[in-house]
Amino acid sequence: MSFQASDFDDDGEVMSEINMTPLVDVMLVLLIIFIITVPVINHAVKLDLPKASSQREEIKPTKISLVIDAGGSVSWNGDGVPTGELESRLQASAALQPQPEIHLQVDKHAEYDHVAQLLSTASRHGLSKIAFVTEPARN
Repeated sequence: MSFQASDFDDDGEVMSEINMTPLVDVMLVLLIIFIITVPVINHAVKLDLPKASSQREEIKPTKISLVIDAGGSVSWNGDGVPTGELESRLQASAALQPQPEIHLQVDKHAEYDHVAQLLSTASRHGLSKIAFVTEPARN
C-alpha cells in the first residue's frame, strides 16, 4: 500500500477520513433507479373481492301479483284463476317462509265486493303483506 502526497495533511500525518463523495454519488444513482423502476413493478390488476359478513342473508319474499278486472275475475301473476282455486293458492302461499307479498291491482269499474272477499280470504289464511297497485292519473 503506497501513500501519495494527497493522503497526508499539513502536519505530515496520514488522513484517516473517508472520501464520501463517490458513496453519495452511487447512492443517488441507486435512488433514481429505484424511483423509476418501482411504479413499473407495482403495476397490478385491481379486483373487487366479495366481503364476508357474519350477518344472515335476508331472503326477499316472493311477489304475487293479483289483478281483479271489471267482471270480477282474478288473475294470479298473469294467469286466470278459478274462484275455487284461489283460496287453495292463498293457503299454500301463507305456508311459505318468508310470506310472499301480495300486490293487488283492481280495475276501477270492479265491484268492491270482489276486493273485500279477496282481502278477507287472504287475512283468514294469515297473509298480511298486501300492497295496492294504482295507476297514476293521465292528463
